[in-house]
Amino acid sequence: MKIVVTGGLGFIGHNVTRILEQQGHECYVVDNQTNYDFIPYSELEYLIEHRTKRIDSRIFNIDIRKADRINTLFRTVEPDLVIHLASYPRQKVVSENPAVASEVMSTGLINLLEASKQHSVRKFVYVSSSMVYGDFQSDVTEYKSCSPQGQYGIMKLMGEKLVEDYHRQGYFDYTIIRPSAVYGEWDVEDRVVSKFMTQALRGETLKVKGADEVLDFTYVEDTAMGIVLAATKTKANGKIYNITRSDDQQYTLKDAAELAIKIAGSGTLEIADRDLAFPKRGRLSIARAQEDLGYDPKVSVEEGFRRYHEWYQQNPVLWRR
Repeated sequence: MKIVVTGGLGFIGHNVTRILEQQGHECYVVDNQTNYDFIPYSELEYLIEHRTKRIDSRIFNIDIRKADRINTLFRTVEPDLVIHLASYPRQKVVSENPAVASEVMSTGLINLLEASKQHSVRKFVYVSSSMVYGDFQSDVTEYKSCSPQGQYGIMKLMGEKLVEDYHRQGYFDYTIIRPSAVYGEWDVEDRVVSKFMTQALRGETLKVKGADEVLDFTYVEDTAMGIVLAATKTKANGKIYNITRSDDQQYTLKDAAELAIKIAGSGTLEIADRDLAFPKRGRLSIARAQEDLGYDPKVSVEEGFRRYHEWYQQNPVLWRR
């Protein structure tokens, strides 16, 4: 298939592209390589350089807010499938610049949906977030009603509804993916696991905001494989999937910080109150993805953290600063 992957040079996106390439698909990566006004340019340039080396697909430096450029690409490529990962990455970043985030997450999405409609794309895969649920406990299924808290989760849920509405009008099939707490190699430092690991490697203090907060930590290659399965299997059409590790052993933020300290052999722990800007979360149910897609996450949290640590050891420029 011809596949457009938006955000295809991103942390998750370039892993999705790699798997698709290995399966023989013809991929076209759309990525404007933004730093979202917070990633240090030296860090981003290093990551982009090495992510680019890990894929073979043609890369288009396009801002998805530019409808004319998106239309030109779709007219030229005539894709069968779109996998849409390009987005402002999380709640903290959206809250700091909600107007621009809205342009990317709303206008950019509309541009892609309109181009997909006009150029007869067969299927549109929208990568959403577990944040659409709002507060939730463990084993939450895709049938749970959504009550997002904060602009990021609200915009992600709005995106889901837009995709569903284009399908309702008969333009293309769709699948929606809800990942959670993704971590792994070639990520920026500003996510929770990367923060914990770099701080531990530097011998710093890991500040845990809410010791008992449970997150469904998921290794990036497992997330990427789940997205590819949902994108390429017709049984996934018209459905929503939680794509996470969903480990039988629940991991709290405190557990994750202690594991990073144990593996790195340095660092100290500081416990603070829960950050009330974020909803309470737990482990998601992946039963539907397992049954429909054969989704089978392979990497345990402890193994994933060890792989992440080994990668950092091979790339000291990212933490020795």
